[in-house]
Amino acid sequence: MEILLPEFGLFFWTLVAFLIFFFLLKKFAWGPILGALNERESNIAESIASAERVKKEMAEMTAENEKVLNEARAERSQIMREAKEAKDKIVNDAKDQAKTEANKIISDARQQIQNEKMAALTEVKNQVGNLVIEVSEKVLRSELKDKAASEGYISKLASEIQLN
Repeated sequence: MEILLPEFGLFFWTLVAFLIFFFLLKKFAWGPILGALNERESNIAESIASAERVKKEMAEMTAENEKVLNEARAERSQIMREAKEAKDKIVNDAKDQAKTEANKIISDARQQIQNEKMAALTEVKNQVGNLVIEVSEKVLRSELKDKAASEGYISKLASEIQLN
């Protein structure tokens, strides 16, 4: 049992050493240790507060970015809509202009065809008239070779003219 119970001298010197060590630590170490702990605590509190501020700013920036992104999307949609309307207008204008040009070309072609038709008919009439004159001249020459026949023919013509 002696091993479990310390002697008085050992107890006394251990207590003296402990008290000296305690006072030395209290005088020289506890102040700087507590100061360092307080400083570290304040740094941690500032870091937490700073992190909260950053978190709040990030939330605000995220909301602002979403707002800007939504505005950009709306603007893009508006621009796309306007571009489509402009494209449709240009296409419709081009179609209308093409139809107008096509109608003008068709009208001009019809007019030209009509003019050429009239010119061809006039040409045919002139040729028919010339042929009739030539045939009539040949017929009259052959019939009027005889003087008695020509006088009879002239009398006949004169009687027909008086009748009309």
